[in-house]
Amino acid sequence: MERKHAIFPARVGIIFLTPALLFVVVFLLYPFVRVFLLSFTNQTLLGTTAPNPEFVGLDNYQRLFDPDRWMRLGEFGSALKITAQFVVGSALIGQAGMGMLIAWAFYRKRGVLREVVFTLVILAWIIPETVVAFTWVAFLDWEFGTLNSVLDTIGVGRPDWLFDRPLQSIILFNSWRGTAFSMLLFSGALETIPPSYVETAEVVGATAWQKFRDIFFPLLRGHILTDLILITLWTFNVFTPFLLTGGGPAKRTEVVSIYTYRTAFMGRHEFGKGSSIAVVMMLINLALALIYLASIRRRRAT
Repeated sequence: MERKHAIFPARVGIIFLTPALLFVVVFLLYPFVRVFLLSFTNQTLLGTTAPNPEFVGLDNYQRLFDPDRWMRLGEFGSALKITAQFVVGSALIGQAGMGMLIAWAFYRKRGVLREVVFTLVILAWIIPETVVAFTWVAFLDWEFGTLNSVLDTIGVGRPDWLFDRPLQSIILFNSWRGTAFSMLLFSGALETIPPSYVETAEVVGATAWQKFRDIFFPLLRGHILTDLILITLWTFNVFTPFLLTGGGPAKRTEVVSIYTYRTAFMGRHEFGKGSSIAVVMMLINLALALIYLASIRRRRAT
């Protein structure tokens, strides 16, 4: 049997891979190892532990999961709970739900309305976060905000959105901003479904719900799982709500990313404790990533 020879020798391949490997080591592996080691110390920016940090073992992790205080506002448990509510509300319900709804509404349709809607949704996604955040602060402002001006005109009143309903406000904001990814993913997935399936269902008189339940959902199940896992990962780590509320009022919107920032870079600048939070977050992200990879392997196998 004739032996096939590689186009390039192995050493040439290693040379081409070296820049990528250096990038991974410098910007991914080294920071992870550094943060992991730092989480076992009492390193701070100020004070006696700044130049000479001490090894404290699992003390930082014990403080994070202290059962007597960890569910209080401003503690790690409370931040995890708020983050879970934020992820479920803005990612699983808001972004995925709205993305599916828009994709379904314009399935097999063309025209100006579709292009306008898709363009506006994508613009909300690609505009810089700072610009979008301050636009929404102006939009939700109690006294001069556009939303309250409209509501006051129709006699509803002027709710103080960022004070009375801060969590709902950032959920609405993040849902509006991130719907584009789910919309594009589901739109592309819908185009892969053979039109004959839908036409047959229409001939037998199937309703829109029956077509979705019996045709679209089974065929889109893998895409839905992929979408949910990816937007969960992104939303779990998002920091944009800080631009709207700063984690307030009274830490009622302090998601884990804001809690980590406040611990490590505000107040006492507790780098050690902040690193322990980052390690826990990385483990959660790793678990979500493994679920995503497992779902991809399962889809390929079937």
